[in-house]
Amino acid sequence: MEDSLSEAPKGAFVDSLLRNNRQIKQDRALVITESAEMIYKRTIEDMEITLKQMRRERDNMLDLSPTNTQSLVLASEFDAGAFVSKDIELGVTMRNLTIKLEIARERYNTLFTEQTPQTA
Repeated sequence: MEDSLSEAPKGAFVDSLLRNNRQIKQDRALVITESAEMIYKRTIEDMEITLKQMRRERDNMLDLSPTNTQSLVLASEFDAGAFVSKDIELGVTMRNLTIKLEIARERYNTLFTEQTPQTA
């Protein structure tokens, strides 16, 4: 039993305990950065998908053939007020999302791709 204690311990557990402060800080920084970057990327991708879907929805509003390509909506059945209201609402939402997406992309690039001067 004493012989096994006199040998230096080996393995990941003791290596982890023996890491210096700089190594610990570096490991934590990498984990935090990776987590934030993944969420940022995912958020940007989600905004891009939402924007694409909204554009399609807005384009689909122009398809006034309810059942097939040969039929059209009767003028008396067309609700111009609802059409205009939804079209403007989609436009405003798309513009706001586009602005938000530009800000997110710019911030992502600043946080995760651009080199910053190191402080001493």
